[in-house]
Amino acid sequence: MNKDNLSSILIVDDDKEILTSVKLLLNSSFDIIQLCDEPKQIPIFLDNTTYDVILLDMNFSPDSCTGAEGLYWLSEINQLAPETRVIMMTAYGEVDLAIQALKSGASDFIVKPWDKNKLLATAIEAYKLKKSIKKRTTNVTKRKSIKSRLRQPSEQLIIGQSSAIQEVLEIIYLSAPTDANILILGENGTGKGLIAREIHQQSSRSKSSFISIDLGTIAEGLFESELFGHKKGAFTGATQNRVGHIVEANKGTLFLDEVANLPTQLQTKLLSVLSQREVKAIGANQSKSVDIRVIAATNLPRSELLDNTQFRQDLLYRLNTVEITLPALRERSEDIPLLVDYFLDMYSLKYNRSKPHISMKTITALQRYPWPGNVRELQNSVERAVILSNESELYIRDFQLVANQPKADKQTKSQTQPLELGNLEKQRVENALQKYAGNISHAAKELGISRAALYRRIEKYEL
Repeated sequence: MNKDNLSSILIVDDDKEILTSVKLLLNSSFDIIQLCDEPKQIPIFLDNTTYDVILLDMNFSPDSCTGAEGLYWLSEINQLAPETRVIMMTAYGEVDLAIQALKSGASDFIVKPWDKNKLLATAIEAYKLKKSIKKRTTNVTKRKSIKSRLRQPSEQLIIGQSSAIQEVLEIIYLSAPTDANILILGENGTGKGLIAREIHQQSSRSKSSFISIDLGTIAEGLFESELFGHKKGAFTGATQNRVGHIVEANKGTLFLDEVANLPTQLQTKLLSVLSQREVKAIGANQSKSVDIRVIAATNLPRSELLDNTQFRQDLLYRLNTVEITLPALRERSEDIPLLVDYFLDMYSLKYNRSKPHISMKTITALQRYPWPGNVRELQNSVERAVILSNESELYIRDFQLVANQPKADKQTKSQTQPLELGNLEKQRVENALQKYAGNISHAAKELGISRAALYRRIEKYEL
């Protein structure tokens, strides 16, 4: 077998018993396993072998619990072998220390004493991530690595180091400089608007307009006017000329959020605009040329988009030259510590509060919650906790989750999760409708969904 195809891992810990036990655990999953009980030897190991993964202890000196030694050697490894994925091990389950390690470039962390299945799964995932990045990076001199991009935040921060988010970032990096139309799929609250703005920022159109229009909030009779514009006197109430959003986005980017809400007849007109690069305002005699890049987004599952009765397939093909599917937060729970820390910094500053501490126990509970509202729900929960808590530490009760229930085990997960999520969604819809006395527009805005989507849920749950 080619040596480059062999999986390799270096385990660094001053406890030889731990080295032996971890080696036995990983023996069937890695081709090359090397042990190091003295961190000063790390440069020598790296000089002789290229590792896919390094399992690195955070504390080596007797009675040390600060993690400073591990962070130092993490920094050294990042310089000597930047493509190697590093998993930190610590016997001290403080989330602040773990977050500091992730911010410093670690791929993940494991708390001692570890669960064997968790350790094995984490190591294998780190290896797969390293290989997937290497496969996509065919010319290092021309392309930035995902890791380096995470360290260079733009105005729109995309927080996360999970493989799912790194894959999204890679697609953004490859597609943003082009003029290809992009379709973003994902549940409500996953950050579709954030991704759209990031694509615009990384494109050659970044100095031109980014026009965002939420098609889920526009009255059906106003769709055409909003998108294409109108001339004075074109219809009752048209007292002056109006420039449509498509023309406003000329030379820039047009973001069509909740594009599946576009009526069928206007889907045909939008297809014509994309094909001919011309738009005619209501009441106008002549068309106007436009140069736009379209980014569209929807919370509909792909199976529904492929239903020609709901969405024109020829328009879909125009929109999804590149397709990005955003993972739900429950599918990337390893990013929750970083997200919580980011939002704590944001809202502590906003409300002039001291940043509260949060324990690993609380973080674990947050990771086990299904987050039906995804990152938006997490953000709102953190903001609420910062506002309402007067203590120096936040506990799970401070987040006021709808149902603080742990994830089901493997045997019952498939049976209980759909019911659990359905009940959570129904309760959220009911609460929003009660809060706004049945006002559909206000309730939909509260939930972060379109009115059409809210009507579907009202019908689904017979509310």
